Formats: sequence, structure tokens, C-alpha cells
Amino acid sequence: MSTGEAAKAIGVDRRTLQRWATEGAVEPALVTAGGHQRWDVEDLKAQLRKKRQSES
Repeated sequence: MSTGEAAKAIGVDRRTLQRWATEGAVEPALVTAGGHQRWDVEDLKAQLRKKRQSES
């Protein structure tokens, strides 16, 4: 799904999710030939859980 849809699904702004990806905090499931990020929401949630666990 698109960045906007994925961001809405996890309750953050689209720009926040884009920033996290730029910073390397999360990784999109796919980047299209045009440079658009596509997300698997369940994978994204798992990445965020893992990140939170490693920070504690």
C-alpha cells in the first residue's frame, strides 16, 4: 500500500513515515521504479515493535 495509507493504518502522518524510512528506522516492502515506497502494514508494525524492544 502507499505511504499515506500505511501511515494512516499505524496512526502517524505520511511525512513521519517517510522520514523514518529516510533515517533507516523502517524499510518499505518495495520501492517502485519511480521511487515510490510501498508498504506491507503487518511487516511495518513488526519493524516498529522490534525497534521499540531494542530501545528498551
